[in-house]
Amino acid sequence: MILKTRVFELCPERYRNLSELAQAMGISVSQVYRVREGKRHINQKFFIGAIKAFPERKLDDLFYFEWTADTMVHHQVLRLTSISRQRKTRQLALSSKESK
Repeated sequence: MILKTRVFELCPERYRNLSELAQAMGISVSQVYRVREGKRHINQKFFIGAIKAFPERKLDDLFYFEWTADTMVHHQVLRLTSISRQRKTRQLALSSKESK
C-alpha cells in the first residue's frame, strides 16, 4: 500500500501556487514539488503540513491508500494461509471428536 495525497487537487481552492502551499505547510517548495512528481514519498512533515494547510478538511479528504500489486499479492497469500489454518483446525477438531 502506498499513501497518496489529494493536497494538489485541493490546492487551487486555497493557494495560488506551490510556493504558497509549501509556506502554509511549513516545508520547502522542493519537497512539495518532489511529492507531487512522485520523486519523494509522503513523510511525517508533509503529512502534518497538509493538516496545517487544510485545517477544515478531514484526513480522508487529504490522503488515501493506493493498493499496489505487491500488497495485493501479500494480502491474498495471508488470506489463503488463514483459510488453510482454519481448515486444519476444523479437521483436527473433527478427528479428535471421532476418536472419542
